[in-house]
Amino acid sequence: MNLKSASLILLLLFAISFCKAQKRNPVPVIFDTDIAGDYDDVGAMALLHTFADKGEAKILATISCNAFETTAPTISVINTYFGRPEIPIGILKKSKPNKDCPQQWAQAIIAGYPHNIKSNSQAVEAVSLYRKVLATQTDGSVTIISVGFFTNLADLLRSGADKYSSLTGEQLVKQKVKKLVSMATGIGTDGKTFSEYNVNVDAASAQEVFKNWPTPITLSGFEIGEKILTGIRLVNNYPIQNSPIKDAFQVALEKDKNTVGRNSWDETAVLTAIRGAKPYFTYRKLDMEIKDDGTNVIIPGERFLYLQLAMEPAAIAKDIEQLMMHQPIKKPKR
Repeated sequence: MNLKSASLILLLLFAISFCKAQKRNPVPVIFDTDIAGDYDDVGAMALLHTFADKGEAKILATISCNAFETTAPTISVINTYFGRPEIPIGILKKSKPNKDCPQQWAQAIIAGYPHNIKSNSQAVEAVSLYRKVLATQTDGSVTIISVGFFTNLADLLRSGADKYSSLTGEQLVKQKVKKLVSMATGIGTDGKTFSEYNVNVDAASAQEVFKNWPTPITLSGFEIGEKILTGIRLVNNYPIQNSPIKDAFQVALEKDKNTVGRNSWDETAVLTAIRGAKPYFTYRKLDMEIKDDGTNVIIPGERFLYLQLAMEPAAIAKDIEQLMMHQPIKKPKR
């Protein structure tokens, strides 16, 4: 072997090693959703499963913070559609929050697609599932994505030692969770305050999480997803057939007489949690407190990373919707 050949081989080996080093390990995720009252949660779950198919995410659990009767079955439909019916499903076992599905898209996909969890009663209690899953994970590894109410997260912080861990909830979160990424809050025209749905529904729980959560928190505020509209390309994509993702958007968009697309609030949280902010967003460091009525107010400090748009909303929407249109390799039979 001459010197030139040896150099080429060494260069090739270096390139292979570099590529392996650059390859990201999948992000371990617990997904907490209020899936029912809106359907951007469906888009968010589609993104999450797409990232799992691409090796970018590992879905540890899917949990509902909404007691409405369709939530666990809806999650089961989507997990099953993407070939992951085994993902554990948790549910808030309280009477409230309980927010219904006025457009009936959830009822439509539950009736039309296979799923193992037929009712909320079959799902695991939310905090118990959080503790079971977190206890088995590597320290500082788990990303929690919250795209709903803060009820489960506050209950988790308040939880005590159990058969899964001798740690309190706050200790367990501090030990196992890398970060919390949440679609919540907002900044209004005054540049300081906002009143946002996910916070308002259970303001007391939001207050507790904002005060006591022991890991870094990234927030995607209302005004971010409000400008990013998705769903129209999806429902007009004829080759996509027998898809609960497409059906949910089609039913809801038609019910709303919406011809421009749905605001992509929850999708932005998943996108950021798995791929980071760039190139779509930048961060602003700030602190917030939650008032008793659910209003969030900016206060001095840098506790939170708050997303800001770095690209035109239409360009972000195009990429998000492309991810939403990803099809599972092997679909279950209807």
